[in-house]
Amino acid sequence: MSEKVWFITGTSRGFGREWAIAALERGDKVAATARDTSTLDDLVTKYGDSLLPIELDVTDRDADFAAVTKAHDTFGRLDIVINNAGYGLFGFVEEVSESEARAQLETNVFGALWITQAALPFMREQKSGHILQVSSIGGISAFPLVGLYHASKWALEGFSQSLAQEVADFGIHVTLIEPGGFSTDWSGPSAKHATQLDAYAEAHEKALEGRKKRSGTPGDPQASARALLKVIDAEQPPLRVFFGAAPLGIAKADYESRIANWEEWQDVALEAQG
Repeated sequence: MSEKVWFITGTSRGFGREWAIAALERGDKVAATARDTSTLDDLVTKYGDSLLPIELDVTDRDADFAAVTKAHDTFGRLDIVINNAGYGLFGFVEEVSESEARAQLETNVFGALWITQAALPFMREQKSGHILQVSSIGGISAFPLVGLYHASKWALEGFSQSLAQEVADFGIHVTLIEPGGFSTDWSGPSAKHATQLDAYAEAHEKALEGRKKRSGTPGDPQASARALLKVIDAEQPPLRVFFGAAPLGIAKADYESRIANWEEWQDVALEAQG
């Protein structure tokens, strides 16, 4: 079957919108969620019944299950589920409030978890499917100023790696997409900012300088759509894939440092063994 049915969260802008367009352009069906579905009006006009807009706040578990069921009932199956909805939270760990921390995890972790859980029964029944989680290079490395964002993406990485092993025998694939910096509004209008403490004023400046050095030239969201289709169409899609030029270098440096650190302290590890 060449035509696929997609379910994508966070399609009002950025990756989600570009990926929905790429799917529609090649003749696939898309259930596209957004907090404000009016942002999808132009796509509905252009693609008609191939696009099913669904108003959704992914932090609402009941609404997540209802949205996935609606997509399945409308199109008859679910082939690709992309958990793209999420945002960045900027603030040092001490600066982040309880409500800000919980909101970050509710969207970036639990929203993806509920959508995943809602989709799995349909995919298990049809013995096929592909779940893609939009993580980040920040899902395997960590830097100052975005500690709770990192926490959310590391959690997403953890349950998704377990999930991949749990559902493989049902013919279901899981892929973690780990982008670097792209020209989306992740750090713009969509981002949240904790109240800065005076004690961290200088540290904030250093963190922002470091972020600029690591980011390099932002990636192109439209180009990412072409890359995504290669992952989607792969016979054996990867568990993890970087999007952008910067992540591989960051990851290699981070993991080399970890291994060196673990080896340096291996005597202590063996002593703890008893």
